[in-house]
Amino acid sequence: MVSKAIITGKELLAQFRFPLYKYNVLLDKSDGTQETRTREIYQRSNSVAILLYNLERKTVILTLQFRLPVFLSGILNGRIIEAPAGTIENESDYQAIIRETQEETGYKILKPVKIAECFVSPGSCAEKISLFIAEYQQTDKHSAGGGLKEEGEDIEICELLFETLRVNMMNGEIYDAKTLILLQYLEIHYFRSPSL
Repeated sequence: MVSKAIITGKELLAQFRFPLYKYNVLLDKSDGTQETRTREIYQRSNSVAILLYNLERKTVILTLQFRLPVFLSGILNGRIIEAPAGTIENESDYQAIIRETQEETGYKILKPVKIAECFVSPGSCAEKISLFIAEYQQTDKHSAGGGLKEEGEDIEICELLFETLRVNMMNGEIYDAKTLILLQYLEIHYFRSPSL
């Protein structure tokens, strides 16, 4: 049986940075019955994230910044290490990741490689993220990075040994999902430990 969903109602609940809608959905269930469900969905723009890596030095570039949900969870004073990321703004995901990488890290990359697309939180958010990797060299650094002050960004750039991050992953110390996905991809394809 092919299930289908029919939107029977839509109401704007809030509008700040992104709109929050309440939807009523008539859904065909797997047992052949129908059920009306009510869900609240953030209608966020799609986004991009990247992991910059250096094969020779065995390092990666990550960012450190304050995130309110992390703070409210009582973790790390709200400052979390994560892959550089940002919102797509009337451009392709490739154009967005090149722009965001330079804004946040100061590195100018020309050939990012897309490895996956996934939904950030499919139960409550319409945002889909494109995940990229790109190799960097020290000569690719063209500006200080740190984000755009006019957008309230205050981003610290961290160059870390991949081996340190491997230990952090094993100890459950990487809390950001996109960063975990990118680090695991990098480990499988580029930095696989001989003992694994």
